[in-house]
Amino acid sequence: MIPPKPTPRADRVSLLGHLRAFRRDILSAQPARLYRAWMAEFRTPFFESYLCNDPALVRRVLDGRPGDFPKSSRVTEGLRPLLGRSVFVTNGEEWLRQRRIIDPAFEGGRVKEAFPAIWAASEAAVARMEPGEVEVELAASHAAADVIFRTLFSIPIEDAVAQAVFHEFRAYQHSAPILNLGAFLPLPRWMPRLRRRATLRAARAIRGLIQGLTAGRAAAIAEGRAPRDLATKIMTTPDPVTGTPFGTAEMVDQVAIFFLAGHETSASALGWALYLLAANPGAQERVAAEAAALRPEFGVMGSLRFTRDVFREALRLYPPVPMLVREAAGPEAFRGRQAKRGAQVVISPWHLHRHERLWERPDEFDPDRWAGEVPQGAYLPFSRGARVCPGAGFAMLEGTLMLAHLVRAFRFEALEARAPVPVAHLTVRARDGIWLRVARR
Repeated sequence: MIPPKPTPRADRVSLLGHLRAFRRDILSAQPARLYRAWMAEFRTPFFESYLCNDPALVRRVLDGRPGDFPKSSRVTEGLRPLLGRSVFVTNGEEWLRQRRIIDPAFEGGRVKEAFPAIWAASEAAVARMEPGEVEVELAASHAAADVIFRTLFSIPIEDAVAQAVFHEFRAYQHSAPILNLGAFLPLPRWMPRLRRRATLRAARAIRGLIQGLTAGRAAAIAEGRAPRDLATKIMTTPDPVTGTPFGTAEMVDQVAIFFLAGHETSASALGWALYLLAANPGAQERVAAEAAALRPEFGVMGSLRFTRDVFREALRLYPPVPMLVREAAGPEAFRGRQAKRGAQVVISPWHLHRHERLWERPDEFDPDRWAGEVPQGAYLPFSRGARVCPGAGFAMLEGTLMLAHLVRAFRFEALEARAPVPVAHLTVRARDGIWLRVARR
């Protein structure tokens, strides 16, 4: 079975046609040749862009000094009302200071410490699941949000504030356009940005709710009654260089990106993993056999090797963040092409993970490929280098454990008439959701 893949556009289209296709979906807006090309150049009157699939170029862009290829502000333009000055959008010394404070919360045994919260969220996801035809993307979103609130603030999704954030984020997700004018036009900072009212309203509501949570946690820390979760760890960690921790206002920005990155991406990957297992009953039964030995001890993760490989394969076929965009800080030479300062440099996990010259049977679902050799530098669902996602270990633990819980309790069956169509919004999702038939085991 070949999992669904967007139909690529024609090789040559007008700039207006490309912009229209891009606004609908960035995946189908790309030509088929990008699945074989080592590099592609795209020029408009407003900017030049280079998509790099050559693993050597990928390493050069992502593994080098962050200042050489900083994150492009054009791409993060549309997310600023929600994310403010979070670690996702900043560059330079500001970003470096933020990572010095955030990274210790995800180091060493922190993943093990999060296991009980993720186990509890997994059990809750099983309890919420009902037999019948189910839109599993929504169920995955609910479960991933539960993990974020339990690990960050020690509250379940049933908490009133957590519920409010979850519902407001759903509204934000549906109203935020994938393409903002700032992604194509180099607008000066003083020029007002045109944004949808629904998007701005949802962003303000989410930030207001997070403000209440962080202010309450700051008070609990001051009184010595704060739980030892991620929020407490991050808010009490001083920058080792300046000696100052995040203030409450700064923490609002960081919690917003934790929720966006930790909830949205995990939900996307879990939804697609369930679909892939539903469409491949043999693989699903192998996961169920592994999951039969589940127990609430961190050591059980070592016995879920095939389940982890299923989740890895889901991340390969449907990377939640399909494209990473950097900007050249100075003139660069890419495979004999001269790129100017300010050129957009695109690393596309979507194309890299399905590249026909790097992977065998790139469009097939094959979890067993992870038991052998995989192409070096051709798999980066969490980016790589200095800007690698600090929560990658959390995400792998969450996806593997959640998948095992759900498949142990339920049998999932694909609906032939409702095959999902992948599109890119905030992450890679299905255009009309992922609908599966669910039955208790």
